[in-house]
Amino acid sequence: MGSATRGALAGTRAALAELGRADLTVAEDLLAASRAIGGAHHLRSALIDNEADAAQKHALIAAVFGDKLSAGATSLLVSAASSRWSSGEDFLAGLEELGFRVAADAAGEGVQVDAELLAFERAVASDSELELALGSKLGATATKAKVVDRLLAGKADPATVVIVGHLVRQPRGRRIGEMLRYAASVVADQRGFEVATVTSAVPLDAAQLARLEQGLAAQAGRRIRFDTIVDPSLLGGVRVQIGDDVIDGSVASRLSLLRQKLAG
Repeated sequence: MGSATRGALAGTRAALAELGRADLTVAEDLLAASRAIGGAHHLRSALIDNEADAAQKHALIAAVFGDKLSAGATSLLVSAASSRWSSGEDFLAGLEELGFRVAADAAGEGVQVDAELLAFERAVASDSELELALGSKLGATATKAKVVDRLLAGKADPATVVIVGHLVRQPRGRRIGEMLRYAASVVADQRGFEVATVTSAVPLDAAQLARLEQGLAAQAGRRIRFDTIVDPSLLGGVRVQIGDDVIDGSVASRLSLLRQKLAG
């Protein structure tokens, strides 16, 4: 990620904070605009043209989308387009992230959209036919979106349905599991959490999780939400992953290191 994109992302978050809590329609509109821009190279290039000012970009957005976007979505889109991005792909990624953050804010109190996204990721990973149906490059995006609606509508929060529906419509070369984990991390970040994936050979009890949470929260400097996985192949111990950081204290990992030392 280039320095220009980092600055642009900070700007979009500031614009969202200034807008205040928006409803889910804003997220839907923003993500729909992202998909439209992703499918129109010339439009994408025009919106990230550093020679054009904010007024020109606002006029372009109005000409292209008219009254199809809510006022909140238009405001956020103009703000994003007025920033300097390192590439068109970064611009699309920034719009997507912004849409996810709006969706996170729109979710009801106590709703753990990140947990729903991770639960769906595990469900997809455990079902090869579903993974193929949602992840294949050959399938029509509209068909994939219908599958998502059938599986999640009425069972997951509407914000979760909107996010997953967008991902299958605009994968941008990513695998379905990768996309869902990324979306969960963005949603958690917007709600003030870090997601820690904790894998253990047997389920951890409440006291063990509480101790682990206390230590990780002190290290991360913010609240921790667990995504727990039981994997008997670890034999014992715990493996913790937060973003790209991994702490592997599993017995399987220790045995692997021991075998490497003996072989060396």
